[in-house]
Formats: sequence, structure tokens, C-alpha cells
Amino acid sequence: MPNRTNDNQQDFLRLQGQTNPFPYLIDVDRAEGSWIIDTSGKRYLDMIAGVAVNNIGHNHPKVVSAIKSQVDRHMHVMVYGEFVQDAQLNFARKLTSLLPDSLNAVYTVNSGTEANEAALKLAKRVTGRTELISFRGSYHGSTHGSMSVSGNETKKEAFRPLLPDVRFLTFNEAAELEQITEKTAGVIIETIQGDAGVRVPSKEFLKALRDRCTEVGAQLIFDEIQCGMGRTGKLFAFEHFDVVPDILTLGKALGGGMPIGALVSSKENLHQFTFNPMLGHITTFGGHPVVCAAGHACLEVLDSEIDFNEVERLGALLESLLENEPEIKEIRCIGMMFAFDMESFERVEKVVKKCLEKGLISFWFLSHPYSFRLSPPLNISEEEILEAAKIIGEAIGDTRS
Repeated sequence: MPNRTNDNQQDFLRLQGQTNPFPYLIDVDRAEGSWIIDTSGKRYLDMIAGVAVNNIGHNHPKVVSAIKSQVDRHMHVMVYGEFVQDAQLNFARKLTSLLPDSLNAVYTVNSGTEANEAALKLAKRVTGRTELISFRGSYHGSTHGSMSVSGNETKKEAFRPLLPDVRFLTFNEAAELEQITEKTAGVIIETIQGDAGVRVPSKEFLKALRDRCTEVGAQLIFDEIQCGMGRTGKLFAFEHFDVVPDILTLGKALGGGMPIGALVSSKENLHQFTFNPMLGHITTFGGHPVVCAAGHACLEVLDSEIDFNEVERLGALLESLLENEPEIKEIRCIGMMFAFDMESFERVEKVVKKCLEKGLISFWFLSHPYSFRLSPPLNISEEEILEAAKIIGEAIGDTRS
């Protein structure tokens, strides 16, 4: 009989564009909560959650129900911004209700990267300036504009020329903030740097950044595509620092497993896209009603069902279970966002592969190859945390020379 998994893997490699030479090739059948089940019935404890997407677990029943209800009503009816649609409105109402008063308007798009692209445009439109400032080690996406303000030079070199007038500063180095001037349109920063290996800035640094942007009239953009939506133990990562941006970008976990991004700012700012020129930013599928219904349900779950004290407790538990492993050189974490440093990429690769073999999904960082990363669902159980730590410990031991 034909081997369905082998056929699917071969067609996957033959028919689909690839991102790397060594994909995981799990042949997915279904996913539930913290688990992914392949077509052979093997269960994988998903400790990466689609890279910080499935923050409320896979196939949350409230998200699934919202999607089904919206599909029965209507799907795409018009490009974004022309028709009044309940799904879009309910999503915007809920999201803005959870944010500070100054972040009171939402432009819904298709992905986090698109949200960042729109944020860069908005900063230029609001200020009439051209200079953009970002930080070394940053990751903001893979399109030309978002790549231009990302810090990984190796990933950028093959695609130059990119956007002009972009300057990079050192993350968490307050002395360099004086380079933000009256020429600066916007400063974009991950509130917690993700791809750099979970880098948490000081409260003093982010407050100094906020003050400097206010002083010179630059727009401060917080990219919380990865670190937002509860990942750090608070709904929004900036809540740890008592600093509010002018522009907030969201994505990944915002859709409860559906593709979405959001540009959030003041109504005054977003209105700038409506004139000089009109249609200053447009999207066909942004605000898709099915996706917005899923996003609204996800926000309801995060707001009413996720105990962030429990997120902090279980995150600390996982750290404590692995911190004495001698091959783990350093653990950086906040909430359920983890980086585990090892001595080399080769050790990380062996451990990640052995974890997969043992039925646990971990992952690595693009820009920090000697660490492996974990970003499990926020509603993971204590039993699952204990099982994850056991598997990771065994994987490290089994691959030790």
C-alpha cells in the first residue's frame, strides 16, 4: 500500500516553496490544546505554539465556534474600510477596550509584518520626516520595509538595496538615544526582543526612549507581534514598563490561530491615511470577517480565561526545572517566552532534533543560533510543564557526547 506520510512529504518538498533545507516534516492530522497529532497517531507536546501564535492552545472551542458562526453569515464582502461589518467592529471594540486611552483606533491587516509596514508609513505620514530608527538584534518581518528595520545583516545582504535613511542603535543602551533627533520620523522597537534570544530591556531604558521620542516629536512604535497577547505574563508587554507607545503593532497570537495583524494608534494618527493622499494605506483582505471573529473570540479568552499569575508561576516552574542542567549556560525568560543558551549551534541542533524524536516540539532562533526557544500555550497544564522538562532533560542527556 502507498505510504501516505512519505507521499505527502515528497509532495510538500516538490510542490511548495521552502524556507530552509531541513524542515520538520511532521505530517499533521489534528491539533488540540497543547498537542499536535500526526497522521500515524504520534502525539507531540507543542512547546513552541506555532512560534508564539497558539497562545490559547490549538483549536480553542470559543474560537472555532466564532469562526463557524461567521462563515454561516458571510465571508469577504468588500475591501477593508468601505462596509460596516459586525466582526470588524466587535474586534476593534474589544481590542481598544483593553488598551490605554491613547491607543483608541485599529487598522486591521493580514499579518504582523504588514502591520509593521503600515506603522513605518504612518510614522512618516504623521511627522513629514523620513528617518527611521531601529535596534541591533531586532526582527520586524521579511518584506522589504520590515526587513530594512530588522537587525540581521546576514539575512538582508542578498536583498539590498533596502529602504534608505534607516539607523540602528544598541538595544537597552540609553546613551545612544540622543541619536534620535528632529529628523526622525519613527523609532521601532520590539518591547521584548524575540529573535535575538529573548532580550528584556530595563524600565529605565524604555522610559528614556519614550521621553526622547516625545522631546523630538518622533513616533514611538512598539512591535508586540511576538511578545504581545499575554506571552510575557501580561496582556501587552509594555505593561511591564509603564510606557505607552504612539503606535502598537500586533499579530501572531491575536487571531487565535488565524492570520491577522493590527496597527493600533490614535484616531487622529490613523486618519492621516485618508487624505494627502486618499487611500494612504489599503488592503483587500485586512479585517476579513472570519479572521476578525476569531480574533474577537481570542481576545475574550485572553481577557476572561487566562490567569496571568498562573502563566508566571508555570513559567518560573519550567525555568527552575531546567536551570541546574549543566549544559544550559543561561536561561532568559519572561512569562512563557524562553531562550536557553548552550555552548554551540551543534548542541542546540542535536537537542532540538532529539526532543522532536521524543514527541516535543521546540525550535531555534534565526539570529541567536546557540539557543533553543520555547513559547508554549499560556493555558498549558502543570502536568504538561513537568513532562516537557523531563523530555528536554532526557534529550540533553541522550545527545551528550
